[in-house]
Amino acid sequence: QKQLVESGGGLVQTGGSLTLSCVVSGFSLDDYDIGWFRQAPGKEREGVSLINAGDGDTYYADFVEGRFTLSRDNARRTVYLQMNSLKPEDTGTYYCAATGFRLVAVPTADLMDVWGKGILVTVSS
Repeated sequence: QKQLVESGGGLVQTGGSLTLSCVVSGFSLDDYDIGWFRQAPGKEREGVSLINAGDGDTYYADFVEGRFTLSRDNARRTVYLQMNSLKPEDTGTYYCAATGFRLVAVPTADLMDVWGKGILVTVSS
């Protein structure tokens, strides 16, 4: 079965940093694009970043550009989201998800095939 498990969430102060991890099983990161999404209470789920299978090209939403960095360790089947200069508006539940499509931009949630359960990130003011 294809599965994704997030870890690394928690509470951080404004301006701080946090690293999220997404460990995948049942498939290779060489074959599936991985996206990070977030959802605040009462709001729609929004795409944060995407890393392509194969070459590992990355894409970022405008609201995290320059602050978040996506990386991958294929041998460990893990995708990382390094989050710096965090703001209260970054607060939400963060999800990683996989798709067999090869995408060229941060996707909408409907394009993803398999989802993790999500992990909470809270940025205090």
